[in-house]
Amino acid sequence: MTTALHEPSAVELDRRGFRRRQTSRSVLIAVISTLVFAAIAWIAIVNTPGWQRVQHSFFDPAVLAKAWPRVITGLWLNIRVLFFAALGVLVLSIILATLRTLRGPIFFPVRALVAGYTDLFRGLPLIIVLYLVGFGIPGLRLDIPRFPAEFWGTIALILTYSAYVSEVFRAGIESVHPSQRLAARSLGLSHGQTMRLVILPQAIRKVTPALMNDFVAMQKDVGLISVLGAIDAVRAAQIETASSFNFTPYVLAGLLFVLLALPMIRLTDWYTARMRAREQAGSIV
Repeated sequence: MTTALHEPSAVELDRRGFRRRQTSRSVLIAVISTLVFAAIAWIAIVNTPGWQRVQHSFFDPAVLAKAWPRVITGLWLNIRVLFFAALGVLVLSIILATLRTLRGPIFFPVRALVAGYTDLFRGLPLIIVLYLVGFGIPGLRLDIPRFPAEFWGTIALILTYSAYVSEVFRAGIESVHPSQRLAARSLGLSHGQTMRLVILPQAIRKVTPALMNDFVAMQKDVGLISVLGAIDAVRAAQIETASSFNFTPYVLAGLLFVLLALPMIRLTDWYTARMRAREQAGSIV
C-alpha cells in the first residue's frame, strides 16, 4: 500500500515523457543549427580573397610546432604568477573590505584611506600600474634585494585587483542583514569574531560568482607582465614571432590562455546556475 501511494500517476508519466521528448528535440535542433552556422561561417571565411595569406601568417602548423616549447614554458610562469597573485588579492581585499566597513567616527580616517586606495587603483589602467611598480620602485634604489620582473608584476596585479575584489567583498558584507550582526554581538561575540564567524561566511557565499568572474579576468591580465620583460607566454610568442616573421605564436599563446580560463568559466556558470536554482526552488509554477 505504501509503495502504491508513491508511484507517479499516468498523467505525471505522460508529462515526464513529454519533457524528455522536448529536451531531445531542443538538443537536436541546437546541434544542427550550430553545425549549419559553423559551416556557413567557414565557407565565407575561406572564400575571402586574403584567406591564403592570413592562413599562412596566423595558422602555420610548422611555426606553431617550433614555438610550442618556449610558449608553454612561458605559460607556466603565468600560472605561477596567477597563483600567488590570487592568494595576495584574497588576503588584501578581505582586509580592505573589513576596514572599509568599520563603524564609528573614530575610524573615518581609515575608511577614507581605503576608499582613496580603491578609487585610485580602480581608475588606473593595469599596464600603467605595472610600469609604475615594475620600473618605479626598483628605480628608487632602496636597500632591498633585486627581484625578478615577475615579482613586480605579481605586486602590480595584487594592488590593482585588490581594489576591485575588496568592493565585491564589501558589497557582500553590507548585504548581510544587520540582525545577524546584532544577534552575534548579543551572544557575546566580539566585533572580530562576528566578522569571522557570522558575517564573512555569509558574505563570501553571496559574492562567490562575482569573485570567480574577477579571477577569470585576472587570468587574462596576467599576460601583461610581459611589458616588464618577464619571459611569459606572451613575451615568448613575441620572440618567436620576431624570429619567424609569423604571427602563429601569438595565436598559440591566445589559445593557451583560453584553455586556461575555460574550466573556471564553466565552473562559474555552473555555480551561478546552481545558486539560482537553490534560490528559486519552489517558486516556479
